[in-house]
Amino acid sequence: MTEQLIPDAPQSEHRFPCDTCGSDLRFAPDVGQLVCDHCGNSETIEGAGFRLRPITEQDLHAGLDADLPAEQMEETRVTQCPNCAAQVEFSETKHATECPFCATPVVVDTGTNRHIKPRAVLPFAVPQEGARDAMKDWLGSLWFAPNGLQEYARKGRQMQGIYVPYWTYDADTRSRYSGQRGTVYYVSETVVRDGKRTTRQVAKVRWRAASGRVARFFDDVLVLASNSLPKKYTDALEPWDLSALEPYAPEYLAGFHAEAYSVPLRDGFAEARAHMDRVIERDVKFDIGGDRQRVHSIDTDLSNLTFKHILLPVWLAAYKYRGKTYRFVVNGRTGRVQGERPYSAIKITIAVILGAIAAGVIGYLAAQK
Repeated sequence: MTEQLIPDAPQSEHRFPCDTCGSDLRFAPDVGQLVCDHCGNSETIEGAGFRLRPITEQDLHAGLDADLPAEQMEETRVTQCPNCAAQVEFSETKHATECPFCATPVVVDTGTNRHIKPRAVLPFAVPQEGARDAMKDWLGSLWFAPNGLQEYARKGRQMQGIYVPYWTYDADTRSRYSGQRGTVYYVSETVVRDGKRTTRQVAKVRWRAASGRVARFFDDVLVLASNSLPKKYTDALEPWDLSALEPYAPEYLAGFHAEAYSVPLRDGFAEARAHMDRVIERDVKFDIGGDRQRVHSIDTDLSNLTFKHILLPVWLAAYKYRGKTYRFVVNGRTGRVQGERPYSAIKITIAVILGAIAAGVIGYLAAQK
């Protein structure tokens, strides 16, 4: 049985020199500015918090047809991790490093990746110390966790700040439906039980045809555009305060990693459309009314389809136990923690033995009464 703490990953490749001393600035979530750890100088990000530039939507059809304007595209140096498939951006000077998601050594590719530019970014608001405290409290509360994991929590190891890619989709929908509306009524039935006649009320449903139209505007349907983190954990970090999105500026990424999207725009829209269909079906059932509903068909027209590529902030830590990597994620805005966890076989065995002993003692005492 081996336990191993994963070493810290390298810092982000988004670098901005300090005007005072020339050292690298980093974005500090607690003050919302670029700060220099060497001389203490701080610099404001132009337009931060004031929305001087609007966050505009992009035409979905143009994106799906790879027909976006050139200024909405960019080329970056991206390497895919052979272990977790994360795609992380690196500078031209970096040739070998570790994956910030799972600490696997990677050799940086020499080619470039052409992809859709981020449209907006949700800046980190929780500093690393706050994320460490949140993770420490969460890890410390886990039962049956290995001792090494508890030690990990106590030491408060370095966490990695990652901007994770997401798609958002907007759509106007108008749907025609057909189905049936059910009204519950009750009838009395006489039955014989143990030679006795009794009367009971039995529910019946009276169905009648129903049809109509419903409409809904979907705004910012959020879809994870990464395959490197377990989706059930990133979903559990929601909700995200998308109203606080800022127009994309690379300064927000100073001191952090940024992951390139690995879920294509078309696949993301398929997931968004499935979400829309579920909501529309719920709207249809509400529109049918009655006590019960049957939906036979829904025909939906979509218009004004738009999308955005956005970056959301996640603090990430990883822990290796018996050769497997367990990852913990913290919402960089709210401090909400989710993650995987190993179980200590020794602690579980001891708990089972103690439980058996306790049950035996209770049984013995009960027998003596």
